[in-house]
Amino acid sequence: MPLRPARGRRHTLRTALIALATATAAALSAAPPAVAADTWTEVGSDRADPLTESQGLASVEVPANSANRYTGIGTIPFGVSTRGWNHVGDPDASHDGYYVEPYQRDSGTSKMYRVQAPGGAWSEYVHALSPGEALNNSWVAIAPGGQWMLTGEWGTMTRLIVLPTPGVNPSTSPSANLPQASTVRLDRAVRDVQGCDFTGPTTLLCSSDDPAGTLFGMTKPLLQIDLSAEPGGSGEVNGRVTALRQLPLRSSCSGSFETEGIDYDRRTGTLRVIVVSPGFCVLTDSKTYRFTR
Repeated sequence: MPLRPARGRRHTLRTALIALATATAAALSAAPPAVAADTWTEVGSDRADPLTESQGLASVEVPANSANRYTGIGTIPFGVSTRGWNHVGDPDASHDGYYVEPYQRDSGTSKMYRVQAPGGAWSEYVHALSPGEALNNSWVAIAPGGQWMLTGEWGTMTRLIVLPTPGVNPSTSPSANLPQASTVRLDRAVRDVQGCDFTGPTTLLCSSDDPAGTLFGMTKPLLQIDLSAEPGGSGEVNGRVTALRQLPLRSSCSGSFETEGIDYDRRTGTLRVIVVSPGFCVLTDSKTYRFTR
């Protein structure tokens, strides 16, 4: 008699396992494929000047042999700061040589983008805040096609904002508002993003100044965002976020580091990220770290 219940139990277990395997296979076939994240290895560093190289950086391809550009409080023109634009973020440059710097001020309802054309002339474009948009203006990332750029907001966010690239997109004018065009919706929250740069048409690398480490299990992460499509002027795009590694936190001083801007130079395959040291060491050993994959 004891054998019959045992056979029944084995049959029930086998049936349950088959059902579980079938359900798992169906779920896996319906799920999107995992995105392979790049591995970035530190290959060197350079001292970052706290006045002129502490906010952001960009590699410029046009004109040929242009020097890398940096931003910091010391790079803000006097005539710009006296009008209240007292903070400059992480800049970017289009592949055809338009260089864009993001600016903010302490209060108000707008942000400003200062643009240098390949010929050297400067112009300014003002973006009136969309409903619910934060005032800060930490970074810009120009999509490889040049017509559109991304920007983000400080704090814990689940979106990026898409704007037409000022000076490049024919719809833009210094005399008109630079409007929000669309949105990138992220599959998970990011915190205190200080810079992003495209490594391909639908792939971004971003430097996060996250001090808590609760979102990805690490503080100050290097993030990869894979977009469902190239950003543009119509329709939302989805973004899948992956944490790749913690950015270097090395200094002779102890305390809170600050992760700043990021740049990817497609000509050399080099990624650069600024990390500002704590305390007095902001003057002595803040670094621009270099990575390759």
